[in-house]
Amino acid sequence: MTSELDRDALLRAYDTQLRSETPDPLPEGVTVEHDGPVIRISGLDHGGFVTYRDVSHLPGDELDALIARQRDFYAARGEQVEWKLRGHDKPADLPERLVAAGFVPEELEAVVIGLAEPLAKTPVLPEGVTLREVTEHADLARIVAMEEAVWQADRSHLLSGLAREIAADPAGLTIVVAEAGDLVVSAGWVRYEKGTEFAGLWGGSTLEQWRGKGIYKALVAHRAIRAVERGYRYLQVDASPDSRPILERLGLVTVTTTTPYIWSPPTA
Repeated sequence: MTSELDRDALLRAYDTQLRSETPDPLPEGVTVEHDGPVIRISGLDHGGFVTYRDVSHLPGDELDALIARQRDFYAARGEQVEWKLRGHDKPADLPERLVAAGFVPEELEAVVIGLAEPLAKTPVLPEGVTLREVTEHADLARIVAMEEAVWQADRSHLLSGLAREIAADPAGLTIVVAEAGDLVVSAGWVRYEKGTEFAGLWGGSTLEQWRGKGIYKALVAHRAIRAVERGYRYLQVDASPDSRPILERLGLVTVTTTTPYIWSPPTA
């Protein structure tokens, strides 16, 4: 393994370059505020989002107060908030402190990172499937319909969220659909993180009957090409248990985990 793919080096790059990421430019209605070491992003389609590079230097009482302030800020707005916890975060009892403040953990994902250039190869697709880059509202709606079929859940937030990103910075992301005739069978997008070496891969959901045919790998390859064209060295993915093995076979390295801790306002 080269030094560029050394897990510890990749984790340091991730912590240094991506831990305090914020949208740039901000989509309409999105605001960013700092509260000590944390960054609070409001106006997103799923409510608020809290990120940070390090909170380990805070005494326990100050950390508890910081967590409570984020909860109370969004309680006053009547919105839910996600505290994005990484598996190597300190102190070790940070998950317990979040739970004590009313945050609930969701599904754990792996943070995987790899070099973009080796993956930037001509996509190989099954017969009858093509890739197409999209920006139009109608195509975004088709992505939402595919996502809802995959997850059996409301994914309508993607429509407004992606549309606002495109409006704010059309060059800031590339959205790709895999189509079989008129059917969107999979989709993914790549965000180009300004001022970093990283492009982030998102989406990648595939209709069940189209899995195992190399479509996810083809979407990775297409987005890797676009990342390399823009001078990005690394690809980063918050990978589900289904995606992680595929990405690791492609040469990406798991450097840590991430778990959304969600606080939601009480329902009547």
